[in-house]
Amino acid sequence: MRLPLSSLIVALALGASAPVFAQEAAPAPAAQAAPQTPPKLIVAISVDQFSADLFQQYRERYSQGLNRLLQGAVFPSGFQSHAATETCPGHSTLLTGVHPNRTGIVANDWYVPGIARADKKVYCSEDETDPKSSSEDSVIKPDHLMVPTLGDLLKAKNPRSLNAAISFKDRAVVMMGGHTTDAAYWIKGKGFVTYEDRKVSPAVVAENQAIAAAVNAGAPELPVPGWCGGVDHAIQMGGFTIGTYRFPLKAGDFKGFFNSPRTDEMTTDMAIRLLDEMPLGKDDVPDVLSVSYSATDKVGHAYGNEGVEMCIQMNVLDQTIGKLLGALDARGIDYAVVLSADHGGADAPERMKLQGVPEASRLDPSLTDDALSASVGKATGITVKEGPLLYGAGASGDIWLNAGLKPKQRQKVIAELVSQLKANPQISGVYTAEELKKVKVPAGHPQDWTEIERVAASFYPGRSGEVLMMTKRAVVPGTKPVPGYTATHGSPWDYDRRVPILFWRGGMPSMEQAQPVETVDIAPTLAALVGLSEPAGTWDGRCLDIYAGEADSCSR
Repeated sequence: MRLPLSSLIVALALGASAPVFAQEAAPAPAAQAAPQTPPKLIVAISVDQFSADLFQQYRERYSQGLNRLLQGAVFPSGFQSHAATETCPGHSTLLTGVHPNRTGIVANDWYVPGIARADKKVYCSEDETDPKSSSEDSVIKPDHLMVPTLGDLLKAKNPRSLNAAISFKDRAVVMMGGHTTDAAYWIKGKGFVTYEDRKVSPAVVAENQAIAAAVNAGAPELPVPGWCGGVDHAIQMGGFTIGTYRFPLKAGDFKGFFNSPRTDEMTTDMAIRLLDEMPLGKDDVPDVLSVSYSATDKVGHAYGNEGVEMCIQMNVLDQTIGKLLGALDARGIDYAVVLSADHGGADAPERMKLQGVPEASRLDPSLTDDALSASVGKATGITVKEGPLLYGAGASGDIWLNAGLKPKQRQKVIAELVSQLKANPQISGVYTAEELKKVKVPAGHPQDWTEIERVAASFYPGRSGEVLMMTKRAVVPGTKPVPGYTATHGSPWDYDRRVPILFWRGGMPSMEQAQPVETVDIAPTLAALVGLSEPAGTWDGRCLDIYAGEADSCSR
């Protein structure tokens, strides 16, 4: 039986009335001895902006899908070890096993000042050589990803291996699926789409029809679990409030639908349809299904992570992951699951100040690209014929120089820029490309890395900026809050770097390991489960033994 997109879709498609929150999760198979054969399907789940702090805050409340995963191998202190804690770089580590300094994905967007188009910004998963493409409306391709994913490697070993990826976000699909996907679907406009040279499948057509039916009918507020009461109060943001929104859906409001927890239910619905259409996990060749849930990120940006909005989202996420696992169980698929995140996130600084973080603040306007271009230009007397002097800035990350500068001018601009940044009290560190080229990314525990080592882990020469600035802890990018965008991520600090990593497979013993591990450890760990061996140096990470006891999941 097809599981619901939301309580509305249940009513439309099945005639049932019970909301998703009341459903019972399929019981997990009883733990036995460690599995002796490879799984037929790897299910790789990413929860966008799911910090280790958020996971820990709601851990005792999970009763469905996330509770199931808590019965497996739990690594509560995983790390996206790099400094560029954004969606595209983080997703690029999950199934490649290497840091962004090797994936080449240094940010969600970067600048190419010499590119022959007015829009100098390049989106991480676009084909900027296509004249139809811009950073805001991109032609999607995986060409910027410089390494293979687990799905790519499995297909190289055996072309019969299936590799599918689904998300609201195209960049999550591209970075987890890689270069050789059999199915790759993300939302654009009012429904799921795929690469320009492919057609959507019947399963996608059916899901898009279900989405349209749900949106056109509208829906009431989402239920609030009783345990959300402690975070259900308004925070003033200067002209609007956050903390109490319950996601009512006006009929015909696609934007409201996609910016709510309902988008995760939709993603699970699409994944379940693909299980049957492809089909996945049905033969002796291992397949990969990547599912990236985006609603936690959308809720976090719009409302922060300490209000009733995030509490509702954590409940919906738990339920919808339970739906996916229940669908896998019902089909008798032998599968293994990993769940992690691309990055964490900070709360709105206005609320952080009320919760004992007096240093919480928004970005100093003098650190924006326009302001820095003006101040550096004034101090050096250097001007450019076209475009701004500097691109980027405005948060922890890269700054690029105008392509029209001569070598001596570039040196002078860099020196002045570094001087001004170091003098700003919100800045914790400033690094030039020449400095970063000399830094070796360490292999030790990621919480012990220095700031420059974190920056180096997401530095890719020729693509990264010429100067990289890091803001201090609790400085939130964005000079002021606006409705729909009150909090974000992107810093080199633990609240953005630390993420949970959970592995589960039927029959595996439960274990919890609190020592720090990295997201680049995921790919070699999964490769060992399916018997895929690769040459030394393929991974930056290491295989994690996820079978407690004498059995060793890394020795097959």
